[in-house]
Amino acid sequence: MQQALEIIIGGLLQGGAFALVALGFALIFRVTGTINLAQGAFVVVGALLLYTFHQVLMWPLAIAFIASLAVTVLIGTLLAQFVLEPALRKLPTAGMVILTAGLLTFFEGAILLCWGSQPYQLEPFSGSRPYEVFGLRFPTQSPWDAGATILIVFALWYVLQKTTVGKALRAVSENPAAAALMGINVKRMTILSYAVASGIGGIAGMVIGPIVSLQFDGGGIFTNAGFISVTIGGVASFFGAVVGGLGLGLIEQGAAGYISSLFSTTIALVLLLAMLILRPTGIIAGRIRRREDVRDVAHNQSNVSTKLSPIQGRVLAVIMLVLLAVAPVLLNATGGGGLLSSLVIAGIFFIALLGLDVILGYCGQVSLGHAAFMAMGGYTAAISCVKFGLPPIVGVLLGLVVSLLCAAMLSLVTVRLRGHYMALATLSFGLLIDTLTVGLSDWTGGPSGMTGIPNFSIFGYTFAGPVANYYLVWGVVIVGLIVLGNAMRSDFGRVLRSIRTDQTAALALGIDVPRYKLFAFLIGAGFASIAGSLLAFDFQFLSPDMVSTQQSFLIITMLVIGGEGTLVGPVIGVVLLTLLPTAFQFLANYKTLASGVLLVTAMLYFPSGLYGGFTALIRRFSGGGKRSTPTPLPAETAA
Repeated sequence: MQQALEIIIGGLLQGGAFALVALGFALIFRVTGTINLAQGAFVVVGALLLYTFHQVLMWPLAIAFIASLAVTVLIGTLLAQFVLEPALRKLPTAGMVILTAGLLTFFEGAILLCWGSQPYQLEPFSGSRPYEVFGLRFPTQSPWDAGATILIVFALWYVLQKTTVGKALRAVSENPAAAALMGINVKRMTILSYAVASGIGGIAGMVIGPIVSLQFDGGGIFTNAGFISVTIGGVASFFGAVVGGLGLGLIEQGAAGYISSLFSTTIALVLLLAMLILRPTGIIAGRIRRREDVRDVAHNQSNVSTKLSPIQGRVLAVIMLVLLAVAPVLLNATGGGGLLSSLVIAGIFFIALLGLDVILGYCGQVSLGHAAFMAMGGYTAAISCVKFGLPPIVGVLLGLVVSLLCAAMLSLVTVRLRGHYMALATLSFGLLIDTLTVGLSDWTGGPSGMTGIPNFSIFGYTFAGPVANYYLVWGVVIVGLIVLGNAMRSDFGRVLRSIRTDQTAALALGIDVPRYKLFAFLIGAGFASIAGSLLAFDFQFLSPDMVSTQQSFLIITMLVIGGEGTLVGPVIGVVLLTLLPTAFQFLANYKTLASGVLLVTAMLYFPSGLYGGFTALIRRFSGGGKRSTPTPLPAETAA
């Protein structure tokens, strides 16, 4: 009985921390209708600022707390003013999810540069000796955690229900256009909501800092906990955010106490997927009355890119083929062997990007868990070879089958989701695969990774060494480009583009939208699976961090920077984020920061990516080329 009570108490305390993060999510969603994946970063920023002011500079706790909160709110306000609020006028809901994922990466890189990679922990506010009531022990920080949650919930309720500012925020959340006609400054209210949410995140970090370890990449952990909580409880409800946070805390503590810590995270993610599929608005649905599909259509119709003329395309293709063919010779002659290995890795990522471009660039579906299929393909191929002694090609095919089956099941249950709901469902799936790759250590090697993986071989030839793997990987890239290039120029590709442009209109034309979404998702998963297998065979080693959700964000960054819906454009993003840190080692520490900055910049200012800018430049000087617009469907397809 005492053990059960301690688990319940621990779950409520942990859930209170989750609820604080979830409240920031709920506030942003109520006002803007979008999900802010950077919310967890403010938790870490607030806590580390308090550590610096209080434990390094030795300021009194109260002054350090106020200063940390003020700086955190200032950072949130500046981001809202110059990044988030302008983005709301340019990007669809799913695009906002990608943008905030880029901001989360930016914060991780900035925190790494400012505070380093070592873990930090705050001193408890009331000493380190725990409280004891009726034989039950309570952490000394628990009253601060619970008190902060109660105070913030009451303050939000009071402001929204009893004040003029709160009524303006509620008006903006229900109908921004009508609110603007009533004289409400929608921009100011939007910035205010982001500022308040950043302050809530900062307070959450400061009150839970003494009971958790804080690291530069901890923002992702808090973001995951927050959005799981708010999705379960109700994405537009403050009370739902608290209910979801407390419920998640009880679930994780109960599963950890009676089963294992692995299953605590797994159960939470499975529950999240179920909620997104069965009741996306959560247990307690709030009031959001926005037609996000109209906003998305307006963006997609304006987001056109420049294409090269057929002759220009052929010339560029020949140049690239010649450069690919002679690259190993040139690099070996100049002592660039290390760069050759990086080219192999770049090619592997490019294979995964080809599949993601079909899903996101052509079909318009955001997949934030794309690396999960790399994990399935890589680990299945590796286990087949290491544990069962099967030939590598058989392992690749088995990995492909496993990935396609999982992709089909995921797509069938999520295919009717749109915007941020689809993005969060795929992110949840990716996080679920992350936990399994770490937890199933008897098969995957756990966090340390899996060793003893052989080189890829087929028909008696073994691809050993950078040169052989280079030609293997880039040979697969060329084949993939040819196959997908022909497919995207066919009726199939035109249907995918019509779905991206206006899904409602495509349905009205009689197109089986769910079926085509399924096909796009299967293509993306298949290419990611092959990339994961090649990654395992190239390194002869595979660890969870090589195919984690963080890699999904990196892949999306590469795609957005290069150019969506182009197939060849992502190679620019691959070069920037893979080869440059290798060629210039002093840039390696800035890779995470640069990834975030490049993704945010590309989303805001280069909707066609660098490839679109490159082709537009060629078109301007040559007088040729054309702008790609949504292609009308052939009559027989529309019928």
